[in-house]
Amino acid sequence: MQTTARGLAILLALAAAAAPALAEPRRSAVEDCAACHGLDGIARDTEVPHLAGQNERYLFNQMMAFRTGQRVHKEMRYMARHMSVEEIAALAAYYAALPPR
Repeated sequence: MQTTARGLAILLALAAAAAPALAEPRRSAVEDCAACHGLDGIARDTEVPHLAGQNERYLFNQMMAFRTGQRVHKEMRYMARHMSVEEIAALAAYYAALPPR
């Protein structure tokens, strides 16, 4: 009984310590991408492609290629590997829906 109570107390303390980290909102994938590609899909750097108005399937396929390493780009591989397939699909839809310039 004493061991169970001690174990429960330890678990509760660990959960309380972890709670603030879990409560912090995660940046959205769009915010992460916007750092280089812009919220409007228009990149500010000439070395970064515009995404606004691109074909949705193309964007999805390219992100999946970065994710698997089939398409090589250090930063994009890092970004894609930390996104779910659902996030990649949502990003592709988001940028495809923006008006191209």
